[in-house]
Amino acid sequence: MEIAEEKTGSRVLQYLPYASLLTFFVSWQLSVDLGIIPRELLATPTDVLRIFIVKLYQVDPDGALLIKHIGVSMEEVLLGYLLAMITGIPLGLLMGWFLVAEGLARPIFEIIRPVPQVAWIPLAIFWFGIGLTGKVYIIWISGVVPFVINSYVGVRLTNPALVQMARTYGASSWQIFLKICIPSARPMVFGGLQIGLAYCWIALVAAELIAADAGLGFVITMGRRLLRPDLIVLGMLMVGLTGALFGILIDRVEKRYMGRIRR
Repeated sequence: MEIAEEKTGSRVLQYLPYASLLTFFVSWQLSVDLGIIPRELLATPTDVLRIFIVKLYQVDPDGALLIKHIGVSMEEVLLGYLLAMITGIPLGLLMGWFLVAEGLARPIFEIIRPVPQVAWIPLAIFWFGIGLTGKVYIIWISGVVPFVINSYVGVRLTNPALVQMARTYGASSWQIFLKICIPSARPMVFGGLQIGLAYCWIALVAAELIAADAGLGFVITMGRRLLRPDLIVLGMLMVGLTGALFGILIDRVEKRYMGRIRR
C-alpha cells in the first residue's frame, strides 16, 4: 500500500512542472483576452507564437531572422562566459589559499565588484565600439565576479582538519592547494558556474539594449521602438529559454562529476 502511494506521489511530482507551465500560460492568455491587461501593454502567448513563426522566415521588422539574433547573442555570451570562467576561477582559488595572491588581487577586485555592468557600457563603446569585442568585454567583467567569489569561498571552506593532517604528513602548501583545496571547492565552483551564467546573460541584454545592431537584446529594443509588445516578449522568452538550456547543461555536468543526488 505504501509503495503504491509512493509511486502515485512520484508520478504527480513528475507532472507538476507541466501543470505549472500550463497554468501560467493559460492565465496569461486569459488576462489579456478578458481585458484585465490591455493588449497594447502585453501580447498574448498566441501572439508571441505567431511572431516567433514569422521571424523564422521573415527579417521584418527588425532586419534579421530570429536564428541570426539567437546566434549573435549566443556567440557573445559564450565568449564572455568562457573568458570569465578561465580568469575568474583560477584567480578565486589562488586568492582563497595564497596570501600573496589575495593581497595583490583583492583590493582591486573589491573596487571593481560593486560597479554595475551597465556602468561599463559607455567605456566599452568608447574603447571597442558596438561590435563583438565591446559586448564580450562587458559580459566578461560582469561574469568574472561570481566566479572569483564562489571559488574563493570554496577554498576558504576547506576542512581545516584535512589541511592539518596533510601538513603533518609533510605536504607542501602547493600540494595541499592542488590535492585538498581545489577538490573541496568544487561544489562552490559549480554554483559559480550557474550564477556567472545569469550575470553574463543580464550583461548581454543590457549591452544589446543600449548598443547593438543584432541579438536578442536588439529584438527587445526594436519591439520598444515599434510599440510591439509581441516582439519584446519574444526577445525576453528567447533569452530565458537559451539561458535555461545552458543552465541545464551545467547542471548535467555537475551531476556527472559531483555525483550529486537531487531530492
